Amino acid sequence: MATKTQTHLRKGYSSARKVDPRPITGKETAVELLETAFGAYVGRQERTAFELMRRTLDENASVFMTLSGAMTPAGLHSSCLIPMVEAGMISCLTTTGANLYHDAHRVIGHGIREVNPNAGDLQYRLARVIRIYDLGFWEEALLDTDRLFSAIIRGPEFQKKMTTPEFHYLLGKHINDIEIELGVKQPSLLATCYRYGVPIFVGAVQDGSIFLNVVKLKRLLGDAFKFELDIAADVYAMAAVQHYCRHHDSKRMAIWILGGGVPKNYTLQGEPLLDQILNVPTQGFDIDVQFCVDPVDNGALSSCPAGEGHTWGKVSVDAVETGSVYVHCDVTAVFPWLTHALLSLKSSRRKPFRLMDKLEASVRLLDKEVEKQRKGLMKTLQWDVSEAK
Repeated sequence: MATKTQTHLRKGYSSARKVDPRPITGKETAVELLETAFGAYVGRQERTAFELMRRTLDENASVFMTLSGAMTPAGLHSSCLIPMVEAGMISCLTTTGANLYHDAHRVIGHGIREVNPNAGDLQYRLARVIRIYDLGFWEEALLDTDRLFSAIIRGPEFQKKMTTPEFHYLLGKHINDIEIELGVKQPSLLATCYRYGVPIFVGAVQDGSIFLNVVKLKRLLGDAFKFELDIAADVYAMAAVQHYCRHHDSKRMAIWILGGGVPKNYTLQGEPLLDQILNVPTQGFDIDVQFCVDPVDNGALSSCPAGEGHTWGKVSVDAVETGSVYVHCDVTAVFPWLTHALLSLKSSRRKPFRLMDKLEASVRLLDKEVEKQRKGLMKTLQWDVSEAK
């Protein structure tokens, strides 16, 4: 006689989807192929990712996109991210500073070309060719881009304390003006996010060449250069935006993670900051989709799956059970395909959330909630060594 567990497993197996794909004819759409031809292994993970991203759009959830790795040199922003921003899909972006810096090379006329990664780095250095695996560009691209950002950041509107989304909004405004003046046909990610009101957070801004030029300006100009980033306000702003999305607009939140690294955790930590640190109730992201090549069994945060993230309060119970997938792959290998499929859906075209326009309102809303918790929060400032014994 079968046990209850065996009966349950047999029932579940009998109702599971069959792996019985139709022969490919060449006439299928991207959506049809994803629905029928990706039945196992990483292919199944990719199909599940598409289903969850489609569900994100059907539920009109706010999409927090994170971006790590050299994605703009690879052109992923032009092929995928910018069309997604223009379609209203991406609500908030967290990235490395490098992705914004390298994107600007093209704005001022420098190209990025395919190179042979095995041609010899000593020779590339002598030729003044910078290499990112199989991509290359002249060293002059770096020098000219440094001059570009140095000139912009010296402007009077930058001479104050601000958060990274405020900083990148101003940079985007200037880059957008330059693109218009130069007649640039392919817009940058900075300029596009500026136009569509998508806030750009950079959690490790000091680990990027844009900020290296800030260091130069501070040393050269001294007290006359008053630009400063408020890191505490930046972290608070991320939590505030998430709190705002939970109580306004769609009231649903999804995180789409391209790679891992600082952008991933910087975005996810907004939820435990709210719940565990500020005592503002939240439930974590409703949908969690990640594309990453890292193994999950070495404790690295880049590879942390949704279930592990749930133990920190970063994603919800529903996300762990029915709303998450970890796709073990190189982002550039699958994301153009998924973007093509998503943009063919009617639900992908929606009114931009313009969270940058709501940043101040988000902070004020969270301030009110924190004020309600003031007495309880003040108690957390008291510490007695005897309590730890």
